[in-house]
Formats: sequence, structure tokens, C-alpha cells
Amino acid sequence: MNPALESKTVRKKFTISTKYRLLLYASPFLILVFIFSYFPLYGWTYAFFNYRVGFPLLDTEFVGFKWFTSIINNEFQVKEVTRVLRNTFGISTLGLLTSILPVIFAVLLVEIKTNWYKRIVQTLTTLPNFISWVLVYAIAFMLFSVDNGIVNKLMIQLGFQDKAINYLASPDFIWIKMTIWNVWKTLGWSAILYIAAITSIDQELYDAAKVDGAGRFRLMWHITLPGVMSTFFVLLLLSIANFMNNGLEQYFVFQNSLNKDSIEVLDLYVYNTGLVGYNFSFATAVSMLKSFVSIFLLFVANQLSKWVRGESVI
Repeated sequence: MNPALESKTVRKKFTISTKYRLLLYASPFLILVFIFSYFPLYGWTYAFFNYRVGFPLLDTEFVGFKWFTSIINNEFQVKEVTRVLRNTFGISTLGLLTSILPVIFAVLLVEIKTNWYKRIVQTLTTLPNFISWVLVYAIAFMLFSVDNGIVNKLMIQLGFQDKAINYLASPDFIWIKMTIWNVWKTLGWSAILYIAAITSIDQELYDAAKVDGAGRFRLMWHITLPGVMSTFFVLLLLSIANFMNNGLEQYFVFQNSLNKDSIEVLDLYVYNTGLVGYNFSFATAVSMLKSFVSIFLLFVANQLSKWVRGESVI
């Protein structure tokens, strides 16, 4: 074969193989997503059976949509699901309202000119993100316990209380308490993205504004904040899509018999119903409905992004 023609043939084969290079690069991650995200969806089949622990699934009674209809037709279940949804929506709404705090914290942190002090503040505010909720509850118990809690002792000594109050067991303002603990734990970690967005802002904008006489407040208001708003809105829209997923661990460690009615969110309700109450089929049906609502909210958020910003999230 002509060497030139042979070289051309080899190059053509190489070109064809590189056509799928990106697919090959992505394939390990696609396999992981399939294994850990899509394969577990097989468990949804439990929602269509009257599953009993210890029996094979196929040996249990097929009941179709019985557990789905019981969520609507059973008066007790309606009250329970309504209560849990109210807790979920309340705590999630407070979470969305406080999502602006990492932006404010990042803007103020960048304004600190003393580097060693800025690093200390950023480190101290980021470390709580790596503490488990179990340890967070231990800290809360140390602060607010009835017998030896620092807060109770201080309040009694200052004359604000006559006797110790069991703050951790009280259902009063429990949504706000949970939001404050979550903000304390995630503030520094959430601000990292906004700090990265601020450092990517063109420095010439600041220099030009300083020439025009802008002070630090005007620089923050007219350059820094607009520079991080696009990042904030993307994360906000993703949070809206994740509105129903409050997580489990925080509410599991803080729940007790007195505050359970106010703290039990949807994920915790599914855990208590399925793994504690052994009603796997009903818990699976509730969990499926949560997934469908989350997907619906994702598409709503995506459409809002198109209307408001002209860009879609997905």
C-alpha cells in the first residue's frame, strides 16, 4: 500500500476513535451515577406490595396503588402527612431566606485587609461544616442542658430566669432554632463559592471606580454584590429544586418526645415510619411522592431561571 495512503487511513481510524473520547471520559462517572442513583430506584417496587419484614418481596401481596391512595383517603394519614409537610416547608423556607447570609459574610470577609485575621475567621467559620450533627448536639447539650448548661446558669445569675428551662426539649420556635444551627454549621463553607466568585471579578472595575471617587461601601454595592449575584441565583435555584430534601441527621439527633410534632420533616418521617415502624411500603410511597415533587420544583425553578435570567439551570 502507498505509504501516504496508509498514513491517511491510520489517521482516519484515529479520528474516528477520538470521536467518542468524551463519552469514554464520562463513562466511569455515568456508571457510578447509574449504580448509586438509578439502580436503588428498584426499591420503589416496595410501594406496590404489602411488604413484611423477613419475607421475600414476591411472596408478599401485590396491592397496586393502595399505599398512595391511603395518603389521601385515610384521615389520620392525611393529618400526619400535612403536619410533616408543614414542618418541611417551614424549615426549607427559612433555609431559603437565610441563603443570602453566606453572600453577605463573603463580601464582608473579603473586605478584611489583615490577612492573618481573615484566615482565622474563615477557618473558624468553615470548621463546623466538618463536625457531625451528633457532635453539634453534644455542643448544644453542653450549652442548654437543664442541670449544667452554661446558658441556664448565666440566665439565672443575671436574673432573666427563676429556674432552668429545657430549651432542647421545647417545641417553641423549633424551626428557627434548627435554621440557626444549620446556618452556624454551614456559613463558612457556603461562603467559599462566593469568595471564589469575588476574586474572579476584574480588578480594573475597582480601580476605575476608585478613580471616580467610590468608597468601600460603593465598591461593595455596585461591583462586588453584582459580581456574585449570578452565582447566588444559580445556587438559589438549585436549593429550590432541593426544597423537599431537608436531610435526616440534624432532625434525628435533635428530636425528642416533646418536640417531635414540630421537628419531624419528611425525610425523618420516612425513616420513622419505614425503619422504626416497619411500614416499609407506606414509607416508600411517601418517599416517591417527595421525589416527584422535587422533580416538579426543579423544572419550575428551571423555567423561572429562563424567564428571569434568560439562562436555564438544566
